[in-house]
Amino acid sequence: MASFVMWHAAAVLMILFRYSVRGQISYSIPEEMPKGSIIGNISQGLGLDLKRLTSGKARIFAGDNNEFVGLNKEKGLLLTEEKIDREALCAKTTPCALHLQLILEDPMEWYDVTVEIIDINDNDPSFSKSEITFEISESAVIGARFMLENAIDLDVGSNSQLSYSLKPTDNFVLSLQSQTDGDRNMEMVLQKALDRENKEQLSLLLTAVDGGEPQLTSTVRIHVTVLDINDNPPVFNQRVYKATIPENTPKNTVITSVSASDADEGSNAIITYYMSSTGDVNDLFMVDARSGKIILKGSADFEKASLYQLNMQARDQGGLSDSCKVIIDLTDINDNKPAISIVSMSNSISEESRPSTVVAMLNVNDLDSGLNGQVHCYINDNIPFAIASSSSFFSLQTEQELDREREAQYNISVICTDEGVPALSSSVSLRVQISDVNDNAPVFEKSHYEACVLENNTPGLSTFRVKASDADWNQNARVSYILEDSTVNGVSVSSYVSVHPDSGLITAVRSFDYEQLKDFHFQVKAQDGGSPPLSSNVTVKIIIQDQNDNAPQVLYPVQTGASVVAEIVPRAADVGYLVTKVVAVDVDSGQNAWLSYKLQKATDRALFEVGLQNGEIRTVRQVTDKDAVKQKLTVVVEDNGQPSRSAMVSINVAVADRFPEVLSEFTDFTHEKHYDENLTFYLVLALAAVSFLFITCVIVIISVKVYRWRQSRFLYQSNLPVIPYYPPHYADTGVTGTLPHGYNYEVCMTTDSRKRDCKFSTLGGKNFLMVEPSFAETMSHTIKKNSSFDDLRSTEPQNPPNADWRFPPNQRPGPSGQHRFHTLQQRWTPYEKSRAGARPDEAGASAGVIAGTGPWPNPPTEAEQLQALMAAANEASEAAATLGPRYNPQYGPDYRQNVYIPGSTATLTANPQQQVPQQALPPPQALPPVEAPKAAQTPASKKKPTKKDKK
Repeated sequence: MASFVMWHAAAVLMILFRYSVRGQISYSIPEEMPKGSIIGNISQGLGLDLKRLTSGKARIFAGDNNEFVGLNKEKGLLLTEEKIDREALCAKTTPCALHLQLILEDPMEWYDVTVEIIDINDNDPSFSKSEITFEISESAVIGARFMLENAIDLDVGSNSQLSYSLKPTDNFVLSLQSQTDGDRNMEMVLQKALDRENKEQLSLLLTAVDGGEPQLTSTVRIHVTVLDINDNPPVFNQRVYKATIPENTPKNTVITSVSASDADEGSNAIITYYMSSTGDVNDLFMVDARSGKIILKGSADFEKASLYQLNMQARDQGGLSDSCKVIIDLTDINDNKPAISIVSMSNSISEESRPSTVVAMLNVNDLDSGLNGQVHCYINDNIPFAIASSSSFFSLQTEQELDREREAQYNISVICTDEGVPALSSSVSLRVQISDVNDNAPVFEKSHYEACVLENNTPGLSTFRVKASDADWNQNARVSYILEDSTVNGVSVSSYVSVHPDSGLITAVRSFDYEQLKDFHFQVKAQDGGSPPLSSNVTVKIIIQDQNDNAPQVLYPVQTGASVVAEIVPRAADVGYLVTKVVAVDVDSGQNAWLSYKLQKATDRALFEVGLQNGEIRTVRQVTDKDAVKQKLTVVVEDNGQPSRSAMVSINVAVADRFPEVLSEFTDFTHEKHYDENLTFYLVLALAAVSFLFITCVIVIISVKVYRWRQSRFLYQSNLPVIPYYPPHYADTGVTGTLPHGYNYEVCMTTDSRKRDCKFSTLGGKNFLMVEPSFAETMSHTIKKNSSFDDLRSTEPQNPPNADWRFPPNQRPGPSGQHRFHTLQQRWTPYEKSRAGARPDEAGASAGVIAGTGPWPNPPTEAEQLQALMAAANEASEAAATLGPRYNPQYGPDYRQNVYIPGSTATLTANPQQQVPQQALPPPQALPPVEAPKAAQTPASKKKPTKKDKK
C-alpha cells in the first residue's frame, strides 16, 4: 500500500509533456487524483496573461463533464473538482480523455484543452464466479480442453494484462490461445488421463495476476468431477459466428443461432448451450439452451457500444463441451438530433465592424456516428453573415461590411442538420442589432438648384429652400446648412444671400439689380451632427429677372444746349424722304427693351412721320414752298415694359435748299432760354419754407407779447396784500419775537396805493414778486385759465405734510439753525385738493435736508393776515432801529423758503442752486458801509426792464 501511495504521488508530480498547437493544449494526469489537484498552468501553456483570463471572463466548457475540471482564473491553473475514476468514465476505451474548451470573451476566443486520464492499477482481477465445476469423463483423452472463464480487470493497458496459474498441475495445465481480435481464450488441458477409481473429485486453484505495479491477484476454485466414459465432446459447426443488427432492433428479436454436434448417442449426445460472456452482454442477450438461438432481450444503443462478443459453449450430458465466439455488430441509425448550445453572443455590433467579426459562438453535438453524426450548419440567405466551423464549435461571423441604413436588425436562424437518412435538424434564432456610425454624408435632393428672383426685390425676401437628407440615425442624421464662403464680383456672397442653418431657407440680403448682376453662383454645405461630421455641397444659381426700371436713352440725335443742330430737307424732297433717324437703347432686356417711336409734337404733322419700329423720320408728302423753313419735331421713344417708360427728343428740321437760309432762320434758336423744371420746383419749395418760418416766428413773438401782458395784468389787478407765511416747520428756538432771524425788507411804496413792490433780498440773486391790489380772482383760477403754467401743475397724488413740521429745528433730523439749506420748489395744486411738499427722496436727498413744505393747516382770516402784516412791519422797524446803518441786506437769510399767497394753493420754495448757507454777521467794526435805500419806483419813473432783469 505504501508503494502504491508513493507511485500515485510521483504520478501527480510527473505530468506528461504538454503541447500547444493552433489553440490546443493537452495534459496527462493519473486517475484518482484528490480534489483540488493541479492539472497544469493553462495561462503559461497557452501564453495568456492572467489579466486576459479575468477580463475575458474565462471559463471551462466541458459539456456533460463539467464536474471534473475547474479553472482558477487568478492563477491560471486547471484543477480537479473531484476524483476521476477512469473506469467509470471511459470503461475500456483508450485513450481516456476529457475534451474541454477554454472560452474567452471581448474578443471571443476558444482553445481546445485535452486532459488524458492515465490508468493506475487500482482494480483487482475478478472472476464472475467464485467456483467452477466440471464433470469430466474418465475416458477423456489426453489433450482434452476445457474452457475457463477469463478474469475481468477494469484497468487498461499493462494493468489489465492478466497472467494465470493453475495448481496443482498433476492432471491439467493451462493453455492460452490468442484470437484474431487480440483476445485470448483460457483453456484447461488434460495432460494425464483421469481415473475415476483412483480419484473421483479433483480440486484446482486458478489464480489470475495483472501486470500492474504492485500486482493484484484473484483466485477461483475449480471442482472437477470425474464421470463415467463419454468419449465424444460436442463440436460447433463454426468457431466464430457473426451477426449485424441495427441499434433500434426491437426486443426479443432472434439475432442468430449457434449449432454443435455430438457423435455420442443417448444422453451423451444431448447438447446444452451456454453463454459464458460477462458484463453488459448478459443484460442484452440470451441464448436458448436447447436451440442455440441468441435473442436480444434489451435495448441496444450504438452510442454506448458498437460491438458485442459472446462466448458460447456447447456441453453434452457427459460433460464434454466445445466453445465458439459470436460477434454482433450494431449499425448506427440517425436517431439523435443535433443539440445546439449558445456559448456566447453579442446582441449588438457596430456597422463599421470588419468582416469575420465573431457575433456568436455555438456548440453543436450529435450523438450519432458516421454520417449520422456529421453536422453542418447554415443560415438564411441574403444576409451579410456566415457560419464557420471548428470541430463541434460553430461561430457566426460577419461575411461582408454591414450597413445599418440598409438593415438595422437581423433575425438570423441557424439551422444545423446531420447527414443521416432521413436527416434530422435543429435550429436556433439569433437577433443582432446594428448600431449606427456616422458613415453617410447628407445628400441634397437635387444635384444643383436654380431660382429666379425679380430685381429690385425687398431685402430679406425668401427665395427658395434647399433640402438634404442623411441616411444615418439620431444625432448623425441632424443636418445643418452653411453658406460656403465665396465672392461675387469681388464681394462676399454673404452680402447677397443668407442660409438658415436649420431649414435651409435661402434669403436675399440685398436688393438685386439686373443691369449690374444677371446671375451668380454660390455653394451651400449640408453638414450632419456626427463626430467627425460629414458634409456635402451643392451649387445654387440665382437668376435675376429683369423689371422695366430703366427708361430708354436716346443716342442720336444728341441733345446739347450749346448749339443747335438741324436736319436739312430740300424743298424738292419727294414723299418718303429720310430726314433722320432716332437711335435709342434700353438697358433692360426682353420685351422691356423693345422700343417704339411716336411723333408727339410737330410744326406740321402732315409733313413728317416716324417709323414705329426703326425711328426713321420720313416725309409723308411732297415738300412745297408754303411749308415753313423751321420745323420742330418731338419724338417719344417708349419701351414695351409694364408699366412702360419713355424718353423724348426734340429735332429741328430746316426746309431749305441753301445753307445760308438755314443759318438765318435758326439764329434765334441760340438765344432761347432753357429752364430747368427741377430748379423751378426747388425755388418754389425754398420760398414756401422761408414763408412758413417767417409766419411761425411772427406768431411766436405775438404769443410772447400777449403772455407778458397777461402776466402784468394778473399781478397788478390783485386786491390782497402779499403776506409771507412761514409754517412752524421753520420756527427756531432760542430767539424771541415773531421772526427767528433778522431779515431785511425793502418796501417801496408809490403814490398809487394799488401798486407797490415787495422785494426780498438774498445772497446770490434777487427775485421780485409783484402783486396788484386788484387781485380779484384766485390764483388757482388764473392758473387753470393760463396754459403757460401747465408745466407747474403736478399730476402726481399729493403726499400729506411732513410730520416733522411741528417740531423745532433743533429736534428735527438733518441740519438746522443757521447752517440749514433752503430749497426752491413750486408746487401748484387745485384748491380743493390737499397740498404737500416734496418727498425727502425728491427734494432733500441731494441737498442733505428734508425741505419743510406742506399744506396750510387752516386758511388765515383777514384779521390774521393783517396781524401778520403788522408783525412783519414791527419786526422790520425793530431790526432797523437796533442794527442801524450796519444792517446789510446781503447777510440776511433767505425769507422766501416758504411763501404762501392768500387765495391760492401754491407754495413757493427757494431754489437749491440759488441758495447758499447763511453766514454769521461779522464784528461791528468789520461791517462794510451800508448803501442808502433806494426810492420806490413810481409808474412815471419805471423803466423798461432789461434782459438781465428779465432773467
